[in-house]
Amino acid sequence: MQTIIFDKIALIGIGLIGSSLARVIRREGLARHLAIATRSSETLEQAHHLDLGDSYTTSNAEAVRDADLVIASVPVGTSESVARDIAGDLKEGAIVTDVGSTKGSVIEQMRPHLPSHVHFIPGHPIAGTERSGPDAGFAELFEGRWCILTPLEGTDADAMARLAAFWRACGSDVDSMDPVHHDMVLAMVSHLPHLIAYNIVGTADDLETVTKSEVIKYSASGFRDFTRLAASDPTMWRDVCLHNKDAILEMLARFSEDLASLQRAIRWGDGDKLFDLFNRTRAIRRSIIEAGQDVDVPDFGRQAGKAPAE
Repeated sequence: MQTIIFDKIALIGIGLIGSSLARVIRREGLARHLAIATRSSETLEQAHHLDLGDSYTTSNAEAVRDADLVIASVPVGTSESVARDIAGDLKEGAIVTDVGSTKGSVIEQMRPHLPSHVHFIPGHPIAGTERSGPDAGFAELFEGRWCILTPLEGTDADAMARLAAFWRACGSDVDSMDPVHHDMVLAMVSHLPHLIAYNIVGTADDLETVTKSEVIKYSASGFRDFTRLAASDPTMWRDVCLHNKDAILEMLARFSEDLASLQRAIRWGDGDKLFDLFNRTRAIRRSIIEAGQDVDVPDFGRQAGKAPAE
């Protein structure tokens, strides 16, 4: 049985997250009308061809007219321009949210431009793959994953409840968090691992070029896992680094200290220290699987639950 949560939803941006939202909104019947906006006419045509929405436009303002829920699914660096675009066309009582990986910067960019008659509730679904574009999305992306909402002081409780119900209908578990705390947590669990992956893969590429080594040809599973992270959208991750700078720098400093400690243990042959570290981190991996935040299958579980190909 389909449950209509909003009469009209406007999606601004139709990349991996946006197109996955479009698919689950259509599958679950979460809106009577789904409007899609993106700056690129080519991307818009692709979304139209995939039948992701009910209406399509390159105008953000046009998309949000009469929308009850507006979701900005864009690189965090463009959040302010989106807020400026839509401010004059938002209906009274509309909920405006986003899916950005940083929250403090998004709030600073969007809040000053949004009218007082709308409910601005920043959000972040912790889900994704290395792929991007309208054809990268799939309706199951959010199933069993967390969506963190970072409501501002004075946020309307009913609006918060409706947005949480929407994300649960998409398959997510929902939690709320202070924006500053969110940015610190995500700097550790998401932003730092991506930066490490980008750096390791970049180093391997340099070795391949300079020393004629064969690190690419003989990549083991660990290196392949790093390349998956390092294949993520460059625009998105450039913006994440620039817009969560303080938290990321703090996590990088902590990581550098721990890396120096590991280096000393290897240099001085401290096997006990190495074993303790590896044992402790192995237990963390098990706890992640037990928490349902990954599954113990190849390809990071991204194919789990999908029917096998005929």
